[in-house]
Amino acid sequence: MTKYYVNRNLKAKEMAKANISRNSKKDGGFFSTLKFIFIMGCACLLAGVASLELYLSSLPPINNLEQFKPNIVTKIYSSDDEIIKTFTAYTYEKIELKDIPDNLKKALIATEDKNFYRHHGYDLTGLARSMVQNVLAGHVVQGASTLTQQLARVLFLNNERTFDRKLKELFIAARIEKTISKDQILEMYMNNVYLGAGAYGVEAAAQIYFDKHLKNCDLAELALIAGLPQAPSVYNPFNNMDLAVKRRNQVLLRMYKMRYITKDEYEKAKEEKVHLAKVPQFYTTNKAPYFCDYVLKELENLGFDEAEISQGGYKVVTTLNYKAQKAADEAIRKNLINWGLRGEKNQAAVFAFSPIDGKILVYSGGKDYTKSQYDRVTQAVRPPGSAFKPIVYAAAMEKGISPNDMIEDRPITIGQWSPHNYGNKYRGNIPVYTALMVSSNVCAARLIKEVGVRSVIQIARVLGIETPLEYDYTIALGSNGVKLFEFTRAYGAFANGGYVVQPYAIERVETSRGKVVYRAPRTKVSHQLSMNTAAEMTAMMRTVITNGTGRAANIGKPAAGKTGTTDDNKDAYFVGYTPHIVAGVWVGNDDNTVMNKSVQGGTVPALIWKDIMKVATEPYGKAEFNYPEVKLIPFAAGSNVKIIGDEEEEKAQEEVKQDSGDVAGMDPQSAQTAQEAVQNVVKTINTNNKKADPVKSQQTVLPAAKPVVPSKPTAAPIPMAVPDSLH
Repeated sequence: MTKYYVNRNLKAKEMAKANISRNSKKDGGFFSTLKFIFIMGCACLLAGVASLELYLSSLPPINNLEQFKPNIVTKIYSSDDEIIKTFTAYTYEKIELKDIPDNLKKALIATEDKNFYRHHGYDLTGLARSMVQNVLAGHVVQGASTLTQQLARVLFLNNERTFDRKLKELFIAARIEKTISKDQILEMYMNNVYLGAGAYGVEAAAQIYFDKHLKNCDLAELALIAGLPQAPSVYNPFNNMDLAVKRRNQVLLRMYKMRYITKDEYEKAKEEKVHLAKVPQFYTTNKAPYFCDYVLKELENLGFDEAEISQGGYKVVTTLNYKAQKAADEAIRKNLINWGLRGEKNQAAVFAFSPIDGKILVYSGGKDYTKSQYDRVTQAVRPPGSAFKPIVYAAAMEKGISPNDMIEDRPITIGQWSPHNYGNKYRGNIPVYTALMVSSNVCAARLIKEVGVRSVIQIARVLGIETPLEYDYTIALGSNGVKLFEFTRAYGAFANGGYVVQPYAIERVETSRGKVVYRAPRTKVSHQLSMNTAAEMTAMMRTVITNGTGRAANIGKPAAGKTGTTDDNKDAYFVGYTPHIVAGVWVGNDDNTVMNKSVQGGTVPALIWKDIMKVATEPYGKAEFNYPEVKLIPFAAGSNVKIIGDEEEEKAQEEVKQDSGDVAGMDPQSAQTAQEAVQNVVKTINTNNKKADPVKSQQTVLPAAKPVVPSKPTAAPIPMAVPDSLH
C-alpha cells in the first residue's frame, strides 16, 4: 500500500513538472518573440544611425564657403507694382572671431548649442530627445538644431518646417563641419545670422540696437543679442521691450547655470535697463513703413517668420494703393504744419480700406516713422468724440426710428449727466437727420436714452469695435476710447449695405521662381445691419459733408462721413466713405495734452481726408451709392409728428392744462393772475422751441424750402462684398 502511494505521488510530481514545462515553453515563446522584435528593432536603429553617420562622414566639403555673403532679395510690393520695402536695405558688418567678446560666444553656445564643440555638426541624441518631447507635448516645444545646422539653414535653405528640409540641414551641416573649423563656423554664424531690425550679424545688431560697436557692449547687451536668433521679430526690443528683457534674462540664467558667469554678474546684468539707440536709418528706405510692419505681422500669422521673410527671396504683393499712400503721407505733413502742429508729439494717423473686399489701401500710423514707430492705427486707443454718434443713430434706425422723426434739441439731464451743445446753441424740435448733420450732443443723448446703452454697445460690437466700452450714457458722445482700425472698419457697414468685412493686407506671396506659396482667400463677411439702416445712415451723413460740420471734407463726389472732437480738444476725428473706399483720420498729441482749440474734426482731419480721397477715388469717378432713395423732409411748423424726447414738454403742457382748469373756481382777480401765469409758461415753451439762431451759430440748419434728397443711383455696381446670388 505504501509503495502504491509513493508511486502515485511520483507520478503526480512528474505530471506537474510536465505541465510547468509546457506552460514555460508556451510563455517563453511569446516573450521570446517580443525580445526578438526588440533586439531586431534596436539593431536596425543602430544600423540606421551607423549608416547615417557613415553617409554624413562621407559627404564632400563645400567649395568657397568662406567667401559667402548673404543675398537678400525679398521685396514687398504695393498693388500698383511699387516696391515699398526691400530687404536688401540691411546692415551687414563682418567681424573676426578674435574681436567678438567671450561673453557673447558663451551666451550663444549656452542658449543655442551647449555641445557645439563636441558634436560633428549634428546631435542625433538631442534630435531624438526633442522628438520625444514634441510627441509627448503634441506640438513643437523643443528644437534640436545645432549652430552648424542653423548656419546651413541661413546659407543654403529656408525655414519651412518639413522633414525633407531637416534632412538637407543635416547633410549640409556635416559638409560644413568637414570644410571649416569650429571657430570658423562660429564666426560665420555670428556674421550671418539675422537678428531683427535689418541686422545681419552680431556687429550690425550692436550698432542698430545700441549705437555702439560690439566690443563696447556690456554683458546685459550681449545677452540680449544672443537671445535674438530664436525669434528676431518677437524679441526685437524696438517692437517689444518686455519680451526682449525676459529673453535676455533667460540667456543670463543659462550662462550662470553653465558657470560662464558668476552669481553677482548674473544678478547685476538682469537688473540693467536697456538703453536703445534711435531708430536705425535703414527704416527710411521704407516707402510705407507702418504698413510694412503690419504686413510682417500678417505674414507671421500666416506661418512665416521674420528671418524666413527677409532671407527667403519672396515677392510679397500687398493691397496697398501706393499713389493714395503717398498722398496720405503728404497730407498729414502739410496739414499739420499749416495748423501749427509741428512738434514731435503732434501726430496724425490714417487708415483706409475697401468696404467691398476688405483690401487695405492706405495705412499711416504716424507722421514720421524714423522718430516714432508707435502705430496709432492699431495700438492707440483714443476717444472719437462725435464721430461715435453714427453708431448711436444706427441703433436708433434698427429700432424703427426714422431720419425724419423729430427730436428735441434742448438741454437734458440723465441722472447726474447734463450734456451741452457746442457753443451752447440749441434749436428746439428738429428732424433726426438735422441733429446728426449739426452734431447735436443733446440729441445724441436723447437717442441713447431712447434705445438703451445695451443696444448701442451691441451695434458697436457687431460692426467690429472690439475695444471695451463702458456701460454708460456718455459713450453717445464718444467718451470711450477706440482704435482707429476698428472704428474705421465699423463705418464700412454703412457703405456696404450693412455688411462688415475684415480688412487684410497681403494678396499673395511668391518664391524667387514665381511659385505662389500663399494667395489670400475671400475675406470674412458678415451681415450686421439692414440695407434700410445703411441707406438711411448714408443719406444722413451725406448732409454732414454737404451742409454740416464736415464741409471741409467735400470732394465733389457722393460721400458721407462724420466729424468728431472731444470736449477737451485732445482728439479730433473724421471718418467718411464713398461707395468704394472707407477712410478714417485721427489727429492728436501723443502725450494726451490739449491741442489748439481751432483743431477740430471738421478742420485738420477733414482736410487730410479730403486730400487722400481725391486721389484714392480717382479710378471710380463720381460713383453713386446704390441704395434705395431716402427722402429727408424738412420740418414744417405745425406738423403733427411724434417728437423724440418730448416727455418733459408733454408733462409741462399737462401741468398747464391742469392749472387752467383750476382757474374756474377762483375769484376774478386771482383767476386773472393765474391765467397770466399760465400764458407765461406757454410762451416760455414756445420760445424754447424757436431758440435756434442761424446768424450766430456756426453750424448750418437745412433751409425749410429745400429738402436734401440723395441723387438717384447710377449704373454703378452694388457695393456689397457678397455673392451675386444674394444681391
